Amino acid sequence: MDSLEPSGRRAERARSNRKRIERRRRVLAVSVVVVCAIAIGVALASGTGGPARTGGTGRTGDPGRTGGTGRLASAAQRGRSGHVRRGWTAYAPLPANSAHTPAARVVTTGGVISTVSPTARGGTPGTTPVPVLMYHVIAAPPPGAPFPGLYVPPSEFAAQMQALKAAGWHAVTLDQVEAYWTRGVPLGPGKPIVLTFDNGYHSQYAEAFPILRRLGWVADENMQLTGLPPAQGGLTDQEIQAMVAAGWELDTQGISHADLVTLDAAELYQQVSGARRTVQRRFHVPVNWFCYPSGDYNATVVAAVKAAGYVGSTTVVPGWAHPSDDLYVVHRLRVLGGTTGPGLLAQIAGAQGDPPPPSSYTA
Repeated sequence: MDSLEPSGRRAERARSNRKRIERRRRVLAVSVVVVCAIAIGVALASGTGGPARTGGTGRTGDPGRTGGTGRLASAAQRGRSGHVRRGWTAYAPLPANSAHTPAARVVTTGGVISTVSPTARGGTPGTTPVPVLMYHVIAAPPPGAPFPGLYVPPSEFAAQMQALKAAGWHAVTLDQVEAYWTRGVPLGPGKPIVLTFDNGYHSQYAEAFPILRRLGWVADENMQLTGLPPAQGGLTDQEIQAMVAAGWELDTQGISHADLVTLDAAELYQQVSGARRTVQRRFHVPVNWFCYPSGDYNATVVAAVKAAGYVGSTTVVPGWAHPSDDLYVVHRLRVLGGTTGPGLLAQIAGAQGDPPPPSSYTA
């Protein structure tokens, strides 16, 4: 019996070793399965929600679009409402049937919402002139309105936009045009046109905004800060925020639509610089363009606009905006009530050769 004990012990040890090896194999197999599951989960999360390069221009169908690449915000970076948290670049949602991509909504690290990325890649500065249209109230004029020509009924406005689209135009923002002229940021195929809306009337949100939204177009809102409260047909902050979120550019006409050429230095500073700082703070937008109230300006007013940090300013002097012109006296074409679609196209074509704006202007 003594001679058989070592063999028995060896057999027991062999069985024990086999069991240990089997346990290790099972543990290893389970570990491999867990690692693979984690890897698959990470890959799926990255494919569906993670930040990804767009691989293209910020806008595809307009001459004044950003043209720069960006990062799409993931679901984790968006709140339940779909708004993008500050610090991420995202593009405003498109209508399903839009012919052109609306302006890119760029949220910079500082939380400033702009229609042009400051890092958008450009090329040779562009030379194409751009017409800038001017609208006020998008509604039929009420009886006794002091300036009935400034009222464009919604049906007329819709027909004008359709005529522009059929003629190959599409809407862009002033910031996008400036980026094209100065940095060569691509605008895309077609003919660029800028739509500006003065004062901040509620009808611009209630009537013009949905019409443009269906086309995938954007515009510039030149708001005044006082003198046009919602109770008197002005825009609310929520309405302005919705327009900005959809790619509209927000600029200003100053605090109260004052006659700037009559103001002293302190008042002028408040109307120009104070308005810009207030709009920037309230809506987190750059506010790069000033709109002269009633179109009045002189050398002193232009100097105040420059000192406030604006990129440029718009007038009421008819004509097209040219890259060779002074950006602080940009042409605009006033669109009056009763203008048909073909009539608007003729008005645009007829103003192309107008001379540059004068160094000062008083209506």
